Amino acid sequence: MELPVLPDQLFSDRVRIWQEYLDHRLDDPNVVNYHEAIKRMLNIGERRLIVNIDDIRDYNYNLADGLLNEPSEYLPPFNKALKDVVLTLRNIHKHKVDDVLFYIGLIGSFGDQHLSPRTIRSQHLGKLVCLEGIVTRCSLVRPKVVKSVHYCEKTKLFHYHEYRDVTAIGNEIPTSNIYPTQDENGNPLTTEFGYSVYRDHQTISIQEMPERAPAGQLPRSIDVVMDDDLVDRVKPGDRIQLVGLYRALGNRSASSSSTFRTLIIANNVILLSSKANGGIAQIDITDTDVRNINKLSKKKNIFELLSRSLAPSIFEYHYIKKAVLLLLLGGIEKNLDNGTHIRGDINILMVGDPSTAKSQMLRFIVNTVPLAIATTGRGSSGVGLTAAVTTDKETGERRLEAGAMVLADRGVICIDEFDKMSDIDRIAIHEVMEQQTVTIAKAGIHASLNARCSVIAAANPVYGQYDPHKDPHRNIALPDSLLSRFDLLFVITDDIYEARDRSISEHVLRMHRYLAPGTEEGVPVADKYGKNLSIGTESNLEADSIIYEKMNQIFYNNSSSTEKSKKNGILSISFLKKYIQYAKSRIKPVLTKKAADYIISTYSALRNDELGANQRKTSPITARTLETLIRLSTAHAKVRLSQKVEEKDAYIAEEILRYSLFKEVIKEDRRKRRRLQKPQDSESEENECEEVDENNIEPQLESARQIAITQQPDDDTAMPDINNIHISEYRQEPSGRNIDEESQQETQVSWGSTQSLYTQSQIDQDSLSKDNTQPNLSTEQVISPSRFSLFSSKLAHLITTPLFREEYANFNDLLSEINKELAQEELFTAREAMAALNKLSEQNKIMISNNIIYKI
Repeated sequence: MELPVLPDQLFSDRVRIWQEYLDHRLDDPNVVNYHEAIKRMLNIGERRLIVNIDDIRDYNYNLADGLLNEPSEYLPPFNKALKDVVLTLRNIHKHKVDDVLFYIGLIGSFGDQHLSPRTIRSQHLGKLVCLEGIVTRCSLVRPKVVKSVHYCEKTKLFHYHEYRDVTAIGNEIPTSNIYPTQDENGNPLTTEFGYSVYRDHQTISIQEMPERAPAGQLPRSIDVVMDDDLVDRVKPGDRIQLVGLYRALGNRSASSSSTFRTLIIANNVILLSSKANGGIAQIDITDTDVRNINKLSKKKNIFELLSRSLAPSIFEYHYIKKAVLLLLLGGIEKNLDNGTHIRGDINILMVGDPSTAKSQMLRFIVNTVPLAIATTGRGSSGVGLTAAVTTDKETGERRLEAGAMVLADRGVICIDEFDKMSDIDRIAIHEVMEQQTVTIAKAGIHASLNARCSVIAAANPVYGQYDPHKDPHRNIALPDSLLSRFDLLFVITDDIYEARDRSISEHVLRMHRYLAPGTEEGVPVADKYGKNLSIGTESNLEADSIIYEKMNQIFYNNSSSTEKSKKNGILSISFLKKYIQYAKSRIKPVLTKKAADYIISTYSALRNDELGANQRKTSPITARTLETLIRLSTAHAKVRLSQKVEEKDAYIAEEILRYSLFKEVIKEDRRKRRRLQKPQDSESEENECEEVDENNIEPQLESARQIAITQQPDDDTAMPDINNIHISEYRQEPSGRNIDEESQQETQVSWGSTQSLYTQSQIDQDSLSKDNTQPNLSTEQVISPSRFSLFSSKLAHLITTPLFREEYANFNDLLSEINKELAQEELFTAREAMAALNKLSEQNKIMISNNIIYKI
C-alpha cells in the first residue's frame, strides 16, 4: 500500500521541477534563456517574470495542463522556484531582494480558456482563463495588510500574525482579519505598524468589446482584483488582455441564496491600446501589402480611389467621403513644452434632410474603423459621454466610470441624432472636442482622463426639412461655440432632379439584387471578428489582401468589367483598412514653407472675402478654421504617403473646406488639357472627373467654379500655380441653386492674395491672347485711373445722400446722378460705370447684384 504524498512534500517536488525548467538551457535560439531574462528583470526593477505557456507545454505537457486547470496548486511553487533562482543569480551588493516577492506572469495560447466576459461560465471556476475587454472602472489603490507585528511590554517579545484573504492564490485557508490584542498568556499586545507588511490592492471592472457584443444586448462586465505590482497598470478606457484565476467568493450576505459573487485574480495584464494608434482590431500588414500600398500611393488619383471605396453602397457624396477619409487618417497632434495640446483629430458634422444616408455613413464607419463607438443623442447624457463618479458597492468609496468618449480614446465616436441632445448634455463635450480630455472635479475626486477621439455627428435641421430660404444657422440651431469645434460641417439636402433620382433608384435596386458569394438569400450575415488565440505574442497568421474588389455584372450592366474596373474600381475593405492603418501610423508629414504660405493666404481670404448675394456660411470662420486647414492638408499628405505637406495638399484642403462652408465646387480649366474622352452632358460631368484613366490625366476637380490658369498651354499634367489662378465665383445656396449669371460675373476673387490683382477685362484680354474662343463680357470695359478716381469720389458723395436711403440704389439712377454736374465730354458711359463698379466690388467697397448697387 502506497503512502499518501504529504502536501509539503508535493509542494517541494513541484518547486524542484519548476527550478529545473527555469535552469534548463537548450541550443535552440528560439527557446528563452530564463537566466538572462531574470537578470534583465532585476536590472530594470521589475518583479514579474513573463513566461510563455507554449514553451512550458513543449517542455512538459503535464505542467502546462496543471497551470491551466489547477493554478492554485502549480502557481505558488512556480513563484517559490523563481524566488530561489533569483537569490542564486542576484548581485548581493546591488539587488536587495531578501524580503521581496516575485511572481510569474503567463502569456501564450490558452485554447478553450480564451474567453470573454460574456462566455465565462461556472465550469471555469478555479481555472486559469484569459479575457479581452475595456477597462470601465478603477478603484483607488488601497494597502492590504499581509503581516502584522505586535510587541508585548511585559515579556519584551515581538509577535507576528500573517493574513490571507479569499483573493490569495493557493489552497491555504483564509485567516481572520482581526488584529490580536493579547498573547497566549493574556498579556496585552501593541501593534507596531512600522514593522507590519502591506501590499497594494486595487479592483477594476472590464467590459467586453463593443464591436464584439451582439446587437441589441447589453455588454457584460466582470470585476478583477489587481495586487502588488499590477496596480495602476491600467486606467478607464484602456483595452487590455488579462490572464487570471477565476474564483467564487463566499456568500457575504449569509442569506438563503445559493449564488456567489465571482471575480478574477489577475496574473498578467497586456495593454492593447498603449500605443499611439492601438486598438483591438490592429491588422497584420505583410510585406506584400506594404509593397502594394506604396505602389498604389504613386497613382495620381489615389485620393479619389480611396474615397470612392468608402461606403460604396452610398450613391455619390464624393466630398463627404473625401472628408471621412481624411477624418480616418487624421492630422498630427502636438504637445508643446508649455503643456498645450493641439489636437490632430478631425471632427465632422452632417446636417441634412431625412433619408439622405447620414446614419448609413456612420454605420459604415463603425463597422470599418478598428476602434469606433456608436451612440445617439437621445440615448446619451453628458456624463455618459464623458465620465461619471459612482459609488463602489463593496467599499462605499467613490470611483470614476469612463464614458463613451473616454472608451473611444484613439478612435472614432459616432453620434447620431446629435440635434436631439439637450443643451446641458451637449455642453459637456466641448472640452473633449478641443482639448481632448475629460476633467472631473466632483465628490473629492479630481482627475483628467484622455479622450483623444474624432467625432462625427449627424443631425436633422430644426424644422425637420432644410429650408433654403433661411440662413444656415437658423436651420442648424447649434451655438457657434460648438460649430467652431467641428472642422467640417456639411449641409445635405434632398434635391429633386429627375435624372439624379433615377440614378439613385438604379443604384439602390442593384444593392438589393446583389448577393455576396457564399451567402444564402434570406439568411442574416453573421458577424465575423478576427480573434487571436495567442495572448501577448505576435500573430504569425498573416494573409495578403486582394487590392480591388471583383467586378459584378449586376453593378455594371451592358459594360465590360475590364473597362469599368479601370474607371470605377474600388478597393477591397480589407486592403482599405490596411492602407489607412499604414498611412496613419507610419507617416508623420511636416509642413513646408509653400504650403504654410498658401494656408495663410487661404485663411485670410476666407475671413475677409465678401459673400455673394445668395451665399451664406454654414459655420463661423474662426482661428480654429486655420487649424482645420492644417489638419486637412496633413491628412491629405498621408493619403499620398508623403513626409511633407506640399502646396497641392493645402489646395485640396481648401477645396473641401470651401465646399463645406459655401457648397462651392472647383473645376480646373479643361481647355488646357488633351481631349481623351468624348464630351458628356453636364449631369455626368461630375462622374467623368472621377473616372478618368489615372495613367493619362490627373484627377479633375468637380465643377461649379471656372478657373482661368495663366500657364503655357502645353503644360498638361502639372499642378496649377495657385498664386496665378483667378476665379470667377460660382455661388450656391445650401439648397444647391445657382444665382443669376450677372452675379457670377460681378464677384471676382484672386486666390494668390487677399486683394484683387486684375480687373475682369484684363483677365479676359489675357485669356483671349491664349484662347480666342472665349467670349468677351459686354458689361465691362477698361477704365483709366483718373476716370476711376473721379467716379469713386462722386460715388462716395452720393452714398450719404437720400439716393441710398434704403441701403441700395438702381444702376440707372446712380449713373444719372453721377453725370448730373459733369461736362458733356466728361460724362460716364454705362460700360465705364459698370467697369468702375466692378473694380470697387473687387475692393469690397460695394456689392452689385441684378444692376442693384448695395453699400457696405
